This record gives sequence, C-alpha cells and structure tokens, in this order.
Amino acid sequence: STGKRSEREEDTDPQGSRGISDDEDGDNSRKKLRLSKDQSVILEETFKDHSTLNPKQKQALAKQLGLRARQVEVWFQNRRARTKLKQTEVDCEFLRRCCENLTEENRRLQKEV
Repeated sequence: STGKRSEREEDTDPQGSRGISDDEDGDNSRKKLRLSKDQSVILEETFKDHSTLNPKQKQALAKQLGLRARQVEVWFQNRRARTKLKQTEVDCEFLRRCCENLTEENRRLQKEV
C-alpha cells in the first residue's frame, strides 16, 4: 500500500456530512470538504464528459451541488491530477515490462554470440 487514501475516502464521508475538520482543536484550521455520495456521482459523471469546465459550467455545477465555484474548480484540478498520476503509473509499468523483456532478449542474444 502506498499510504494514500482511496478516492472514495478522500471525496466522501459515509454519513454524507460536509466540512469536518481534520484537526481536533479546529482553531483557524481549514476544514476538509466532504462530499455526499450524490455530489461525488454528479462530479464524476460531469468529469467523464468534460475534464475541464468553462466558468459558466463551473458556476452551474456549483449551484446544482450546493458548493462554491472554487470548490468545484479545485475538485476538477485534483481529479485531473489523479487521472494523470494513474496514467503515469500505467505507462511506467508498461515500460518496466518492456525493459525486462529487452534485458532478457539481450541476455539470450549474448549467449548466442
């Protein structure tokens, strides 16, 4: 395990509550946004259609979800970053396998020589 939370843990809370602080004391600390399951589903579906939003789309989605436009904007930024990271991990694994295959083929050819 990489120690990272899953997307579901990051974005949703089983009770669907929002704004729970990560710190116990709560003095001037930023509160982590907790999205309801419905909010997460709508955001994910919207992301599938459009990975970026124009200002009007962002404002309309924020209004629909009961969030601020900035919260929607940050969610999309984070989601794009996670998507890019996952693709990078897939690409890295593919290249690792190619490297292993080429190394093995190189050994085999050197034996023939």
